[in-house]
Amino acid sequence: MLSQQNTYPFGPDKPRSTKIVATLGPASSDLDTLEKMIRAGVDVVRMNFSHGTAEDHMKRAELVREASRRAGRTVGIMADLQGPKIRVGKFKDGRVTLQRGQTFILDAQCELGDDTRVGLDYKELPNDVRPGDTLLLDDGRIVFEVEKVVGSEIHCTVRHGGVLSNNKGINRVGGGLTAPTLTAKDMEDIRIAAQIRADYLAVSFPKSGKDMFTARELLRQAGGHALLIAKIERAEAVELAAYEDILSGSDGIMVARGDLAVEVGDAAVPALQKRMIQLARERNKLTITATQMMESMINSPVPTRAEVSDVANAVLDGTDAVMTSAETATGNHPVETIAAMARICLEAEKSMRVTLDRDFLDRVFTRIDQSIAMAAVFTAYHLKVKAIAALTQSGSTALWMSRLNVGVPIYALTPESTTRERAALFRGVYPLTVTYHGHDRDALLDEAEQVLVQNGVVKEGDLIVVTFGEPIGVSGGTNTMKIVRVGERRRP
Repeated sequence: MLSQQNTYPFGPDKPRSTKIVATLGPASSDLDTLEKMIRAGVDVVRMNFSHGTAEDHMKRAELVREASRRAGRTVGIMADLQGPKIRVGKFKDGRVTLQRGQTFILDAQCELGDDTRVGLDYKELPNDVRPGDTLLLDDGRIVFEVEKVVGSEIHCTVRHGGVLSNNKGINRVGGGLTAPTLTAKDMEDIRIAAQIRADYLAVSFPKSGKDMFTARELLRQAGGHALLIAKIERAEAVELAAYEDILSGSDGIMVARGDLAVEVGDAAVPALQKRMIQLARERNKLTITATQMMESMINSPVPTRAEVSDVANAVLDGTDAVMTSAETATGNHPVETIAAMARICLEAEKSMRVTLDRDFLDRVFTRIDQSIAMAAVFTAYHLKVKAIAALTQSGSTALWMSRLNVGVPIYALTPESTTRERAALFRGVYPLTVTYHGHDRDALLDEAEQVLVQNGVVKEGDLIVVTFGEPIGVSGGTNTMKIVRVGERRRP
């Protein structure tokens, strides 16, 4: 995506490890606001494909790139597929008010709803539900109990009423709805994601690893090379076997707490969040924590104390990134939201415990490049070096290092623009550009050292740990670790 040298505001203090993903929308789609958000701390932008046209997405991607160039930072782009969210149709008057105890019909054949019934965008829903099922509409604000199913009609009693408007979502308590993960719209949007050179593709409502493999195949056929993020938001997806299967087909997960809470119950989500993040990190996968993290900042310039605790706890759980939604898409304070989130992350990270020695006891390394990555982390921690420099083509070495809380910043030095944008999401990893394309080891190490000095990461006399592969320039070939004292190579 981008290709610049100065990609992070490095200074004497340890930079923020936890990354920030910001959703774009009307409130953040002008160049000035977007640049301010990036300067405040945005590392990856999320483009929600539930809204907008292909042309809108392309224009927004170019805007992100221009704002990134102006801010002098590497920023990744995530394309987020709409997925098979089951919704009601439209009402004649745009909305109806439902009262507790009244009967209401969800009718797959209804074209335009009224105060007695409404249509469905998923025509198979009557085949998925049974009498006694509980349906949650509009993210749980309205609750129906299914009384009977007659042909295309689902007859319900309203348990919790309210205003129901066009196209609101439907979930069933306990999950189990059969809508396919990838819709026709999603398949077309995958092609658009490839065209805008998205760095990440978020897949909504996956049920299995097969869903993720299918999405990956479609993306590759379209010429895309994005990493795949599975959004965990079905009750079925949090079962251990299903979750591990989804992990196997993904590069990372998003804990999508909105729809997930509706299906499994809000009280179950915090523990599930912790378990999912832990298992993902153990398997070298990325993690994003999302939904209502700073919800009050849609209208308020400061977060609530509960929101501060929520963000901080996600950081302490070890998430790679925290994500905004409406706060930056449609809210009144997008820049302030990012600044507050960055501040909370930094403060929470001060309390992170380094458990490196214990973590190593439970790990088995079978690859040379992974073994070198782990050796570098272990050495950096015990020697108290200033930085780890991972000279990498694919970014894998930096990713493996980032799975452990080492307390030493990791700099991914690469000539590959795609790798830099991907690494923008890795916890504790900061992408920097090296331009050397030859095969001389000493020349490469000299440039790496100079880049770190120029960016204010290290100064003469500091110790750094460098990892690289020989022969130089071969992807997946990291096989060497070197301890370097900055400036020593240039002394006579």
